[in-house]
Formats: sequence, C-alpha cells, structure tokens
Amino acid sequence: MNAKNTSVELHQGDLPAGLGFGDSVAVDSETMGLDPHRDRLYLVQLSGGDGICHLVRFADGNYDAPNLKALLTDSAVTKLFHYARFDVAMFRHHLGVTSAPLYCTKIASKLARTYTGQHGLKDLCRELLGIGLDKEQQSSDWGAPDLSADQLRYAANDVLHLHALRAKLDEMLAREGRSQLAEACFQFIATRAALDLEGWSDQDIFAH
Repeated sequence: MNAKNTSVELHQGDLPAGLGFGDSVAVDSETMGLDPHRDRLYLVQLSGGDGICHLVRFADGNYDAPNLKALLTDSAVTKLFHYARFDVAMFRHHLGVTSAPLYCTKIASKLARTYTGQHGLKDLCRELLGIGLDKEQQSSDWGAPDLSADQLRYAANDVLHLHALRAKLDEMLAREGRSQLAEACFQFIATRAALDLEGWSDQDIFAH
C-alpha cells in the first residue's frame, strides 16, 4: 500500500455514528504499558483495508464508546489483529466487551511460516508485502496531551496492512492444510485473554 494513498482520522472518545468497515476491520491498540490491570488504554486504531485509519482516543479515561463497542462485538464483522491476545484482554478489561469473531496474523504466521521464528508485524510486512515499517514510536507516551505526527503514523501502520497480510497468510495456511487449526486457535483467544486477566498469563494450564 502506498503511503501517499493513506490518511488518518482522529476521533475523541468514540467512532462517529454510521461509519462502516465492511465485513472485516483491522484493529490495534496503544496503551501506557502491558499490564491491563495497571495500564490505561489510550488509543484504538481501525481500518477497513482501504488506506484510511480511524483512531479513537480516550484522553480522559472515559471508555463509554457505544459505536466502537458495537463494532468490536458485531458478529458480521471479523476483527483482524496482530497478537490479538493482548488487545482482546485490554478491550475486555477497559471497554467491557469481548471482540469476536477475530483473526490474528501472529497466530496465522506461527502456523504457516514454520521456517522462521520471526513473526512480528514488521517481519511479516517486509517478507510478505515488501513494505518496511518504522517502529521507532513503539515505546511512546500515548497519554501525552498532544500526539505527534510520528505517533499517529506509527499507530496507523499497525492496522493499514493487516487485510493484505491476512490474504497472504490464508493462502499459506490452506497450502499447508492448517486453516481449520488456525480458526480453532482464533476462537480460543477470548478464553486465553480471560485467563490472562484472571492471573494465569504465565502458566500453561494444559501442561502435565
């Protein structure tokens, strides 16, 4: 996707009413840290795969966002994530909703690209799409009063390419006969996120 053909729209507190994303929407979040119980959710990024990124900012800590919550729980819209486990847990804790149905490009990559241990978003975009991502803003203060242009661009890049990655990964999963296994994993993510929030984040409950 050509960066010149992309745009970013920033919304305060919720998505505008009537905004549609089709049958799938790429989703990501930016937080103060990695602990849902400690760290605030500040930003949710969304894209319909059309080069437009919609950013919902929770600057005041008010998570009453009925339009966003309706989208995240819409059974007719697949939510595309990269490392869905984290975002789903964050949304469950702060927004009080469970995102479904969903697709995780990180899980799809681990099941399809078994020839490598590199499954980060930057790795996938470089290999599968020929796109280089700048991750300089990965550690950034998302609670700052004013977000910089670099922060907004970084946040947008986390969702702008997920539709294209899904298409590539679906081809690989089908070729390797692992599409149904991937779907079963996607369906389990909500349970995995619930376990994380309840204190089992570092334990494999299936181990002997």
